[in-house]
Amino acid sequence: MSTPIKPLADRVVAVREEAKTKTASGIYLPDTAKEKPVYATVEAVGPGVKEIKKGDRIVYKDYTTTELKIDGKEYVIVREDDVLATV
Repeated sequence: MSTPIKPLADRVVAVREEAKTKTASGIYLPDTAKEKPVYATVEAVGPGVKEIKKGDRIVYKDYTTTELKIDGKEYVIVREDDVLATV
């Protein structure tokens, strides 16, 4: 399935991963204690993107994204410069 968003220039379209509800030691986290997730899976890349490809899992700066909801699915658009790493 293809994404309905075609990124331009150095933009990356990704789907954000859900925040964990349980720690590694088995403690459940309340909604107020969850950090905003900064991991996402890349769905599409613009023509100016050099280092990232579709299917990569990325870590990005959360405060620099544009969020969209299309057909019930939430997407984030991030500049390649704001991607910190691939995992």
